[in-house]
Amino acid sequence: MGVNMTTLSALAEPNRLRIVELLRDGPLTVGEIAERLELHQPQASKHLRVLSDSGLVEVYPSANRRIYKLRPQPFMEMDTWLETYRRLWEERFDRLDDYLSELQGRGKKHEDKE
Repeated sequence: MGVNMTTLSALAEPNRLRIVELLRDGPLTVGEIAERLELHQPQASKHLRVLSDSGLVEVYPSANRRIYKLRPQPFMEMDTWLETYRRLWEERFDRLDDYLSELQGRGKKHEDKE
């Protein structure tokens, strides 16, 4: 299973990544997001629209405000995708550990002969 390129593209823009990091702590309004990131509200809205279109955030109305929150699904998909690389690196580190142990063993045999 691959990762959705739309997700990565949406997260590649620094302000959008900062918005996602803000929303990690809980839902916020567009005004709160704009204020915390020192963005103009139209700019924040534009970024939120991209995040929403990519499925990373969802919006729901509350009185006369729009509240944005993260959707867990895209992040779970990314985690699953990254897990395949994590296993690859762990296997490589295990092989490196074995190799280093083997080298240490050779070194001890050499020292014993002296």
